[in-house]
Amino acid sequence: MNSKDPKLTALQFNECINNQDIKGLSDLMTEDHTFIDREGKIDKPKVHMIECWISFFKEFPDYKNTFTRVESQDNLVILIGYAYWSEKNKYDPAIWTATIKNDLVAEWKIYEDTEENRKKLNII
Repeated sequence: MNSKDPKLTALQFNECINNQDIKGLSDLMTEDHTFIDREGKIDKPKVHMIECWISFFKEFPDYKNTFTRVESQDNLVILIGYAYWSEKNKYDPAIWTATIKNDLVAEWKIYEDTEENRKKLNII
């Protein structure tokens, strides 16, 4: 059961991503946390994902997510926006979902921003 708005948890998690805050990310992940990238590759659990984030931030030091829309359907938070990778790749549209359990992120998933994915997630 979530004691706070699931959107707040998802936004705090993203703030940790944007600040490359490994401790903050760790504190907001469930022990069985699952990360799923756009290609459907799954990384889990939390201890593995901490190592993945450390490597990711080394490889992409300027990475940031910006959301233009945030919605929730119960414990599923849908975030629409774009990723900034570098000066060469400033605007990479995407959709993220965060499944929140007990005020922690159980799953963080990234989708291509397509009509098909928008329909699948019931967003117009």
